[in-house]
Amino acid sequence: MNALRIESIDPADPVASPALLADWRLIHNTIIPTAPLSAEEVRERAGRNRLDVAYADGTAVGCSTVRPPDDETPAATVISRILPEHRNQGYGTALYERGLAHARTLSEQGVETVVLASNEEGLRFALARGFVETERYVLPGDTVAFVTLRLDEGGARAE
Repeated sequence: MNALRIESIDPADPVASPALLADWRLIHNTIIPTAPLSAEEVRERAGRNRLDVAYADGTAVGCSTVRPPDDETPAATVISRILPEHRNQGYGTALYERGLAHARTLSEQGVETVVLASNEEGLRFALARGFVETERYVLPGDTVAFVTLRLDEGGARAE
């Protein structure tokens, strides 16, 4: 694995790093083309979620979101996204483990993730780490489902 640097978007000042926000948005919209976000939507998310961007040798390779629990979901949610050309190099694991560690500080009610159903590699990644599917849903106007998975703390995990 090339040297990996993970940067968090500062929630106190989410407009401080336009390049970081732009990199996060580009990766998100590449991985989730059915639900692209505007720059303003990313800034809003940065104010309520932890958004990280992973760089390998200065190139943005992935991003993650850690959502705290809310009225609808008592578990914290960790979502890691790695651009296809940078997968299977350990970047997703590093980004996921960082997000998981933070998520565990936010909720005692467990950890969930959400993966676009068409992202077969992302689903395999989650299942290999002990996540179990709990729900599929399609956003209004979309045709591809999102899959919600919950971490089974007693389940097997890939190393």
